[in-house]
Amino acid sequence: MGAFDFILGNIDQVVTLTLEHIWIVSISILLATLSGIPIGIYITTNEAIAQRVLNTANIVMTTPSIALFGIMLPILAPVGLGLGKVPAVIALVLYSQLPIIRNTYIAIKNVNASIVNAGRGIGLNSMQLLVEVEIPLATPIVLAGIRSAAVMNIGIAAIAAYIGAGGLGVFIQQGISRTYDEMILAGSILVSLLAIFVDGFMTLLEWYLTPQGIKLQKQLKK
Repeated sequence: MGAFDFILGNIDQVVTLTLEHIWIVSISILLATLSGIPIGIYITTNEAIAQRVLNTANIVMTTPSIALFGIMLPILAPVGLGLGKVPAVIALVLYSQLPIIRNTYIAIKNVNASIVNAGRGIGLNSMQLLVEVEIPLATPIVLAGIRSAAVMNIGIAAIAAYIGAGGLGVFIQQGISRTYDEMILAGSILVSLLAIFVDGFMTLLEWYLTPQGIKLQKQLKK
């Protein structure tokens, strides 16, 4: 029986685990976005702090996922959350910080200075400049960072099955333990398809939320 036959023969479990996988990734990306974007904006005001924050996020990013899940175990075990979805979500939030913070930082820093000065010239204060000028212009790059984090987390979340988080990684984990090639391949295919779907969806969202002026500018350059 091939991988696709396995998927069709276990469609109920496939749907359940896919929704579980999406839930884990969605919650982690939401939390990472709510924390990463403000941090990325804040560090644009201090270059020394920016380098420390980015270096710290880079260290977390290079930590093997299974090791980070392992670190969560003794930290959360005293409150009964050493295994399951909670440590998985926390680890994924930490992994997501670098692309989101870095892209936000770069996007805000690279806003055209003449546009910022024009905003100041018409009387906008720092907060108004941020909300009405810098963030809208930075939107495409910020969303690109969120998209990268989401696609990356889909793959990493598959490993979270080893700490009882569920998701499509369950097929891969159980397939390895049973030496069941079709199950392993089915899990891998489903994770890949989910990543492709999310990447496409985020690309469309990025285009939709990009200000019309930037879209027109890109079209004129082509």
